Amino acid sequence: MFDALLRRLMAPAPDRLPDPEAQLALAALMVRLARADGQYSNAESARIDRVLAARYALGPFEAARLRARAEVLEAEAPDTVRFTRAIKDAVPHEDRLSLMTALWTVALSDGGRDAQEDALMRLVANLLGVADRDSALARQRAAQA
Repeated sequence: MFDALLRRLMAPAPDRLPDPEAQLALAALMVRLARADGQYSNAESARIDRVLAARYALGPFEAARLRARAEVLEAEAPDTVRFTRAIKDAVPHEDRLSLMTALWTVALSDGGRDAQEDALMRLVANLLGVADRDSALARQRAAQA
């Protein structure tokens, strides 16, 4: 499955991802974000599990299994631009704001903001077509959660 998904992501004009692959792509983007500062803590992986469980109605073991697969995919995946484009194509615009909130909860889960994570969040927001103001509001929602 990874090989097929990687081929899709690396295609010049990738097709829209089916739901299971879109879920895996989002989980891998969360892992990439958590790893952006060079540290991947237990708090971050646990937060990813909780976000995946809530977003996709998964049990804790299913969410952890999805995250574990996403960790492998993230290590082999192409650049963030292609990754995010695939997610953008799979998620309607109105749902991308909740994606930003989910991503911000991962970014903030280790207790603070980091310059690398902030830079990646700015890039992802732009690639998802989410305005800076909406990303800031998503960050505020995530900080209050």
